Amino acid sequence: MKQSLGAKALVMPTPVLLVGTYDKDDQPNIMTVAWGGICCSKPPCVNISVRKATYTYASLTLHKAFTVNLLSENLVREIDYAGIYSGKQENKFKALDLTPEAGEHVHAPAVAQAKLVHECKLIHFLDLGLHTLFIGEVLDTKAEPEILGPDGKPDIEKLKPMAYTPGAQLYYGIGNPLGKAFSIGKTKS
Repeated sequence: MKQSLGAKALVMPTPVLLVGTYDKDDQPNIMTVAWGGICCSKPPCVNISVRKATYTYASLTLHKAFTVNLLSENLVREIDYAGIYSGKQENKFKALDLTPEAGEHVHAPAVAQAKLVHECKLIHFLDLGLHTLFIGEVLDTKAEPEILGPDGKPDIEKLKPMAYTPGAQLYYGIGNPLGKAFSIGKTKS
């Protein structure tokens, strides 16, 4: 019999995303977000959830634009740091020796060291309680050629993104593939 843990949002794992915004003075800022992901395929949209108390929240509502940056697992220290400290106290790009790049389609900075970047315009937001859900329409996705497979699509084994486990508060790398989606389940045995 399963043991009750109470009402908890324990979806595991969650992606580790670095969100880029410009603040009210047009200074670039980044924040680590683990509450986020894909929420629509047409139009392509991603979602992130951010607390009102964060410095990023004001930037999201002001400029109505953000980038979602996927960094490789070798930058785990930088990713964790960007989620611990506030852009209100310091320029995290400078503190982490990361390079901001102006978005081509939105007024938001991307991280030059990110291997995969989504430029998003804010199309909806919903106050849920402690967090606000922000939905961004992806206007462009950029990928470093080194992470693309022979089919021209991002290869997860080349990207080496990170996953986060709520509750345990641990970062993980990506493991071995288990089977081809929309294929492995076609037979019962």
